Amino acid sequence: MSAVENIITDNLPIWSSSFQSKSSSGRGTSSKRTLYGVKKLRELILDLAVRGLLVPQDPKDESASVLLGKIAAEKEQLIKEGKIKKQKELQSVSIDKITFPVPLNWEPERFGNVYTMEYGNGLKQSARSNTGEFPVYGSNGIVGTHKDACISEPCIVIGRKGSAGALNLCRNRGCWVTDVAYSIVPPVSLNLDFVFIQLQTLGLDKLGKGIKPGLNRNEAYSLELYFPPLAEQHRIVAKVDELMALCDTLEQQQEDSIQAHETLVEALLEALTDAIDADASQTAWQRISEHFDVLFTTEHSIDKLKETILQLAVMGKLIPQDPKDEKISAQIDKAVQYKSEIAELKKIRADKEKYLACARFVEPTNWCWLCLGDFMHVLGGKRVPAGYKLLNDKTDHVYLRVTDMKNHSITQDDLKYIEPKIYESIKRYVISADDIYITIAGTIGYVGAVPDNLDGANLTENAAKLVFGEMDKNFLIYVLSSIYVQRQFQHAVNQMAQPKLSLVSIKGTSVALPPLAEQHRIVAKVDELMAISDKLKDSLQQAQQTQIHLTDAVVENAL
Repeated sequence: MSAVENIITDNLPIWSSSFQSKSSSGRGTSSKRTLYGVKKLRELILDLAVRGLLVPQDPKDESASVLLGKIAAEKEQLIKEGKIKKQKELQSVSIDKITFPVPLNWEPERFGNVYTMEYGNGLKQSARSNTGEFPVYGSNGIVGTHKDACISEPCIVIGRKGSAGALNLCRNRGCWVTDVAYSIVPPVSLNLDFVFIQLQTLGLDKLGKGIKPGLNRNEAYSLELYFPPLAEQHRIVAKVDELMALCDTLEQQQEDSIQAHETLVEALLEALTDAIDADASQTAWQRISEHFDVLFTTEHSIDKLKETILQLAVMGKLIPQDPKDEKISAQIDKAVQYKSEIAELKKIRADKEKYLACARFVEPTNWCWLCLGDFMHVLGGKRVPAGYKLLNDKTDHVYLRVTDMKNHSITQDDLKYIEPKIYESIKRYVISADDIYITIAGTIGYVGAVPDNLDGANLTENAAKLVFGEMDKNFLIYVLSSIYVQRQFQHAVNQMAQPKLSLVSIKGTSVALPPLAEQHRIVAKVDELMAISDKLKDSLQQAQQTQIHLTDAVVENAL
């Protein structure tokens, strides 16, 4: 077994367990995993390959200096034939500045003295035949096909604009490279697959500059490369293919294991939400708690746990009911009376619609199904006049946008303001710290409250406010954030050019309400369990970070 294979097998726990979970949307529980250990292992294999540490050298191989001489002669011939333009000769790599031992028979050389990066040719999407003859490459892969080719040999495509430095290998004898990319046709004296390995280790993507990153080929031309004899290139490619196949197997095993783990967690948590009452939930929870340290070991599983806690809470399955609580009917009467008083005080028009609540699950004793419009006002915000630009400089009047509404609150690092005369024209459309907001356009269904210091801020037309009394605000936020309510919102969104959730649809949303005392107890319990879940996630992230540092250290030592 080679030294490299020893590195792989001796550190299998590191390659297998180092992964990060990254949220795909910032609000849902789905996540895209980056299997960090396998990713670093792949990078290590490539780095070892281009340093001559992957396969042993053979002193019988023809020296790379002879190889570079052939490449230089080939390049001169192409220049004479007008197939490539003559480039400025770059200064050779100084031997005393090489940072690692270069194997015997290898030779250093500048990128630009060996390779030529040719600009692609413009080909609009409408001009492509898409008949399948030749692939068309953009900056980061195939974007269509065309009946003609602008390159007639296998080549390497390098992203020039947008996905700067992205690499794609085209083995076809013919392709079209568009003007957002470069192409390299390697010298015939080099192994195409080795060249692709070599370029992957240069960090070309890091050379991209600008808002829409662009790669300047002159910067790439100055990079240092190290060339082995052609026979060793073939051996390196074979070994890389072998080891990458091992990585594929390891990665698939991890994916299968993670998927099985997620399925198990979701099935056990589903048993909690399917339980008929708090007692049945307690029994299901007991089964989970006995294996807590095994089940909740990923960010995905912790997010599912938090989602389940919230669902149990709003279904009355998180804590037991107390028959001594005031009847929910009495509380509803008070809420309806409050709604009427607010309408008279603020001259809010009475709702013309009649709402019919629809039960989404079997509610506990002394809970009641209502539509939001039965006991609260649902009111819209107001846009600023057309052409008016929100201010960065502080005034007395904050204008809240959908982008400010995150994590059940308002982010205050980039607030916008309006001047007094604009405020005077839209001053009725403000939100109180006692209200709840719901985003209704752009990002739909975010729910939260305004901090006390922003009480009375103006509200965007892309959000609504809920005005209510005799209810626990935090309980309502949890209810409105729950799966069964969010599904109602999504089903009610119109399918016009800009999807929007109407105020009438919000008013017709069905919710299950417990007595006020139970609402308070539920909020306290949810807050307690969410805090525990957050600590669990923090510990997990710290452990993952430690694992990442360990992985990096193993890679560094291997090099």
